[in-house]
Amino acid sequence: MGGAVPVGSTWRLHGDLDAYSRSSGPGLATQVRRGRFLRVLAASEARTGLPTSRLQVRLVEDGYPCWLEPDALIRHGEPAQPPPARPWDRAAIAARLDQVLAFGRAAMAEPNIYLWGGTLGPDFDCSGLVQSAFASVGIWLPRDAYLQERFCRPVAVQPGQTSLLQPGDLIFFGSPRRCTHVGLHLGDGHYLHSSGREHGRNGIGIDTLHPRNRDPVACHYRNELRGAGRVMHSHDGTPLPA
Repeated sequence: MGGAVPVGSTWRLHGDLDAYSRSSGPGLATQVRRGRFLRVLAASEARTGLPTSRLQVRLVEDGYPCWLEPDALIRHGEPAQPPPARPWDRAAIAARLDQVLAFGRAAMAEPNIYLWGGTLGPDFDCSGLVQSAFASVGIWLPRDAYLQERFCRPVAVQPGQTSLLQPGDLIFFGSPRRCTHVGLHLGDGHYLHSSGREHGRNGIGIDTLHPRNRDPVACHYRNELRGAGRVMHSHDGTPLPA
């Protein structure tokens, strides 16, 4: 394994791959689309002394750490160096938000269910849908909802008070301690998101922050509203603190 996939090497994928949260066992962390780059960090034998076939890697575009099967990497990737990250300013991002929102609506139109770790579609998790919508136009966000919250410029929002929100802003939900869910603002307090069966839906739908709406899914997330954020730049691949 070490000879075939050297630690420190950088690869470009020509096929989609599943990536895991651990060095062994189940636990989908994310899905990696063809065309993306990754850097091999370590084999778990060297890191933990435990036997496993997986490699620890970091995805180049968003700095996300995960584990891959080396045989799958060899079949669906090749050593290559990534191009320099493209700089994005707010004006360039704003010009592409219609396309970002169109991606979300198109994903909702396809039959889908909520999938933890899903980023390829048709099945997404909440942050995977948001990341993929922006990535579809070349803008990279962090992978997880709590990191996306830190990445964005804060925008003031409360249930029923959404005048400062713009289409394409992100809306964050969770406990007072941590963000656990994210949606994509469409306009007028309505947001598109992928949510699980435990809150009344199993897949992508549209809900609202307006208190007049008594839909159980909307009510649940209004009670967990943390805030909102605006995407001001694209991720440069630098790992963010956990």
